[in-house]
Amino acid sequence: MITLIVGTNRPGSNTRKVAAHIEEFYATLKVPLQVLDLAKLPPEIFSPASYAEKPKSFQPFADAILQSDGLHVVTPEYNGSLPGVLKYFIDMLKFPESFEQRPVCFTGLAAGVWGALRPVEQLQSIFAYRNAHNYPVRVFLPQINNLLDGSGRLKDAELLDRLKEQAEGFVAFVEKIKGVKLAGTKM
Repeated sequence: MITLIVGTNRPGSNTRKVAAHIEEFYATLKVPLQVLDLAKLPPEIFSPASYAEKPKSFQPFADAILQSDGLHVVTPEYNGSLPGVLKYFIDMLKFPESFEQRPVCFTGLAAGVWGALRPVEQLQSIFAYRNAHNYPVRVFLPQINNLLDGSGRLKDAELLDRLKEQAEGFVAFVEKIKGVKLAGTKM
């Protein structure tokens, strides 16, 4: 199973809109997928006491990571970096088993011209430190506000093709590394 992480908790985010496209590509491939939208994190996880003892309401998020064969992270760029909530989420997960030998894929989007290059590179560094397998094909969506139509759908066929190819390639990457069959399986 692939876990798609929507890497912000901003209401109505463009990140969630892009993630919806990625969900569709995995569905077309018949790959089991679960979505972790950080906008749905339980508020009690943000208590300083959570460092010592995780609230029970966070357990489904932690379990989703541990049960995944691979992670696909969709991240926006905030102030030249990844959203603080995404870093905090990573910090709240079990060490080392949450990312150890787990394949990870990255899609970045930004209002600027680099399409979240900086946060994706920062995330690759974090995940490499945690001994994850970084999938080398990244997709960057620059000037995201110009790429979405009025209903929040991507307008650029070439970018949609790149996202589709990224999902297909990541499935093959996960299957090879984890020795599992994902494509064509039912949820």
